[in-house]
Amino acid sequence: MASRLYLDHAATTPVTAPAAAAYAAGIAHWANPSSPHAEGRAARAALEDARARIKAALGWDGELIFTSGASEAIHIALTRADADARLVSGVEHDAVHRVAPKAFFLPVQADGTVARDALAGRLGALGAKRPLVAIQAVNSETGVVQPLADLAAVVRGAGGLLFADCAQSAGKLALPPADLIALSGHKFGAPPGIGALLVSDFALLSPSGGQEQGYRPGTENLPGALAMAAALEAPRGWIDRARDLRAHLDGAVEAAGGQAVARRSERSPAIASYRMPGVAASAQLIQFDLAGIAVSAGSACSSGTLKPSHVLAAMGWDEAASREVIRVSFGPDTSRADVYRFLEQWKRIAADARSRAA
Repeated sequence: MASRLYLDHAATTPVTAPAAAAYAAGIAHWANPSSPHAEGRAARAALEDARARIKAALGWDGELIFTSGASEAIHIALTRADADARLVSGVEHDAVHRVAPKAFFLPVQADGTVARDALAGRLGALGAKRPLVAIQAVNSETGVVQPLADLAAVVRGAGGLLFADCAQSAGKLALPPADLIALSGHKFGAPPGIGALLVSDFALLSPSGGQEQGYRPGTENLPGALAMAAALEAPRGWIDRARDLRAHLDGAVEAAGGQAVARRSERSPAIASYRMPGVAASAQLIQFDLAGIAVSAGSACSSGTLKPSHVLAAMGWDEAASREVIRVSFGPDTSRADVYRFLEQWKRIAADARSRAA
């Protein structure tokens, strides 16, 4: 019997061997990093070493606040940034929309990207208010990469701050020129429960007291921080391989009668979404799972529900078509043989659906 094939790395990816070893070593530093005794000072030194290594691996020269993950980093950024208004793109993760339900809405184009002119127009309408603009680096459902270098210039020209959710890009693509950046360790090989908020200057945030120089209360997760550093230091040569695999998958799915979402947009090499016309995503997930293949529909936080994708809706998709889309996401060990195995099942499911409809 064939082993299961995991193609849901955008939800969470397996902990790498170096990260697991670093986590185990971190458990040996059982003291609280905030304690003043020798054991606590040793734990503090290890924590600060992990912080420096993560910043070096990411090429970040600002500040770093350890968090429990991207959702907490998003909450800190959107609730405590020094800004008078919030502007949020229509394709942000649910974690962003939950924190800022009354934010000004920023539409996207049919290709999933924010247009420079649309952003400038929305910022101009805010008047003298200092805005915090939330635009993700990579969409978790479609893999679309936002043109943040261009958009950052527009935001700063209006005196605003740019917040980028980089949960799906950190450790895979270069960081964007943002003022605040959210990271999630379990998306790039660290264990769940560790993440970070990168801040260009602490003056951009109001402190809350407690640890992390007063910007995040709670005992620091030292094992998680060490594991995150080790995960980020791992080679990333697999990204180029993933780009080739996804290009092959795009063409093969379309040749089989499917549709690659945002086909002509710049996308993360590790994420792609495909529509199988006439077959509900829920039915596809069941069939793939029975065939030993793990994929998803939408983001992991919403794939267990039946609600349509707000991301595809923002891109102009109708509800019926959006309910036929599944997501495939690659990891460091994904091979061409894995793609062929997925394609074999894709073609089988699509053919079965066509025969029933005939």
